[in-house]
Amino acid sequence: MMSQPWDPDFAGRSPMFEPLRAAARGLRGPYWPGCDDLNRIIAARSAPIVTAGGRPLRLVEQQLRQATFEDEYEPRIYLRGEAQFRSCNWHDLFNALVWLAFPAAKAALNQRHYRELERQRASGAPNRGPAQDALTLFDEGGVIVAASDSGLAARLTGCQWKELFWLLRSEAAQCMRFYLFGHALYEKALAPFAGVTGRSVMFAVTDAFFALPIAQQLGDLDARLAARIGDPAQFSATRELAPVPILGVPGWCADNQDERYYDNLDYFRPARNEITGRR
Repeated sequence: MMSQPWDPDFAGRSPMFEPLRAAARGLRGPYWPGCDDLNRIIAARSAPIVTAGGRPLRLVEQQLRQATFEDEYEPRIYLRGEAQFRSCNWHDLFNALVWLAFPAAKAALNQRHYRELERQRASGAPNRGPAQDALTLFDEGGVIVAASDSGLAARLTGCQWKELFWLLRSEAAQCMRFYLFGHALYEKALAPFAGVTGRSVMFAVTDAFFALPIAQQLGDLDARLAARIGDPAQFSATRELAPVPILGVPGWCADNQDERYYDNLDYFRPARNEITGRR
């Protein structure tokens, strides 16, 4: 099932796709890319993509029935390096492209998922744990935020959206960068709508970081994110991941050139009061 027809120029239509542009250059053909096309791009990398289980990554057609634990989605990646892929499907295509843009972080996510699934199976727990929920939320809807100004970073975690994105708009544009990670967010970016929200992790950087080529920025953030995901004390609950109203980021939406755009409190929600539970 495909939500929208194939668009070979998708990566150039919005700054939201910047992290994927290098990989997407190999997908400029008139037809939907398949496993073979993406596997060729993976194989052409100077540094191979290897899972935390030590297996080289490759895409395989989705298997309808998963007979054993080892055949399930995350274990299959970890144990055999095989990521199941549905043809003509934006969601799965973006997942593959995120592997190309952030290979270390995706491998770390897969390892954490695999370990959590092993723990769930050993305990006999019927439901997913809070760590699995946090890992999945970030995998699907994650945003990496790099900030060289701690005051701006605090405004993001404090949900002071109008102050951050409007009153301090030029400062935010100079001292912060937002990089989509979640493949479901990329799918939404094809036809964005007010309400699209990501969940973030933040890294402190220097001002010089933003002058680096994008490939170096992504490589640095990939390594940092992989280390954070690999820390079992991190990603223990979804509340750790601060929300980001994606279309509030300056330059990511034509409508946010108007101050009144940020008065929509259904989208730009204030921080929740932990005592009263009110916003």
